Amino acid sequence: MESKKKFEIEFPIHASPSMLYQYISSASGLCEWFADDVNSRGKSFIFIWDGFEEKADLISSKSDTLVRFRWMDDSDDQDKCFFEIRIVVDEITKDVSLMITDFAYEDEIEESKMLWESQITDLKKLVGSS
Repeated sequence: MESKKKFEIEFPIHASPSMLYQYISSASGLCEWFADDVNSRGKSFIFIWDGFEEKADLISSKSDTLVRFRWMDDSDDQDKCFFEIRIVVDEITKDVSLMITDFAYEDEIEESKMLWESQITDLKKLVGSS
């Protein structure tokens, strides 16, 4: 069986790390740009798109820096696959970027990148950084 490949994409974004962290770490923040609706209980999150639910566990978080979720599906790649949203601040220029790490099958990577671009565009509009 083909395994998923890791990919990373970076998006410059004009917003403070603490503001961005609210949008990437809480159910209320994530439902404004990432999914149609998001419910959370503890570290378990349910993301809803067009009535379809995906469950993920928050496996790592660091205030104002990153969140990492692991999808709770039944695939063999489950232990290795996650998606991470990291807030990166350039030490010299203080420019802020979001670094996305995700996994997809080889033939779905471009589609996944386009989906992230669309979602990050929504987030940028939300924080006034278009």
